[in-house]
Amino acid sequence: MIDPDGLSLGATLLMFALGTLVIAVVGTALTRIADRLADATGLGEAVFGAVLLGASTSLPGVIASVFAASAGRPDLAVGNAVGGIAAQTAFLVIADLAFRRANLEHAAASVTNLINGTLLCALLALPLMAASAPTLTLWQVHPASVLLLAVYAFGLRLAAKTRDAPGWEPVATGDTVVDEPDSNAETDGKQGRLWLGFAATVVTVGVAGWLVGVSGIALVRHTGLSETLVGSLFTAVATSLPELVTAVAAVRQGALTLAVGGIIGGNTFDVLFLFFADVAYRDGSIYHAIGPQPLFVISLTILLTATLLLGLIRRERCGVANIGFESVAVLGLYFTGLAILVFWN
Repeated sequence: MIDPDGLSLGATLLMFALGTLVIAVVGTALTRIADRLADATGLGEAVFGAVLLGASTSLPGVIASVFAASAGRPDLAVGNAVGGIAAQTAFLVIADLAFRRANLEHAAASVTNLINGTLLCALLALPLMAASAPTLTLWQVHPASVLLLAVYAFGLRLAAKTRDAPGWEPVATGDTVVDEPDSNAETDGKQGRLWLGFAATVVTVGVAGWLVGVSGIALVRHTGLSETLVGSLFTAVATSLPELVTAVAAVRQGALTLAVGGIIGGNTFDVLFLFFADVAYRDGSIYHAIGPQPLFVISLTILLTATLLLGLIRRERCGVANIGFESVAVLGLYFTGLAILVFWN
């Protein structure tokens, strides 16, 4: 094991850069495999993006948050978890810019993505409630963490049922890109090789996430920045690079629903970082150990998600720079939030 307290500044920066580079490069391969598996398994881009792609690209962040929590760094753990959600929502704007035909939220119409976005807001409200409620733990874990798992499972089941039998559907326009499975989907034998490749890339980005987590703790010591700022800005962005890479690559491949579903699905899974971090943090409930800065980041993330949902519902065809009002608003709110954190530090 590497002791973050014994790392020099040079070793810290090298480890952080190495982990970030591996996450970015290997994350590209995840998209190509995921798009083919979405067709081969019949799950569809929205469901596959929300569950398997979203969870696998989130693995570096899970490991970074768990390592920080186990090291007694609650603000860093929560900042990395929720800061990653905020960063990934902003990444969707970059994917929107990469799709020049129309506003991405207009073209990638999906009821499943709407459900996952609403689920994300509900999940993010739970840690806020837990932090302001009386201290209550069972085996040093807050009941809200267990509730996160239950609500997440319910939301996925609801999304799957809605995909099979939707109560309503978005209006199709000339710019709507429908998720059509590839007629040349892989056979079972080729699927097996795809799953092996998928697993190998997931393990690789997981190791890289651990490197980022270790270097993140050392960065706090060397820079004097707050744990929340390091977690929300540095480790969160680094561990969230697979979402950026996969979203832009998916847009260029024409898998628009996968791009949006991967971001929103990854965000809903990222809330579960808090469950794992609460379990790893052994000094009581992690929600009562964090300061006001992580709570600010959680509130900002709810605002970003709600703004994105407004865009997914409104489906503006084009706007400034051929992106919708929601993308402009998300970008402005995100950087304003980061500026407040920097000033707060």
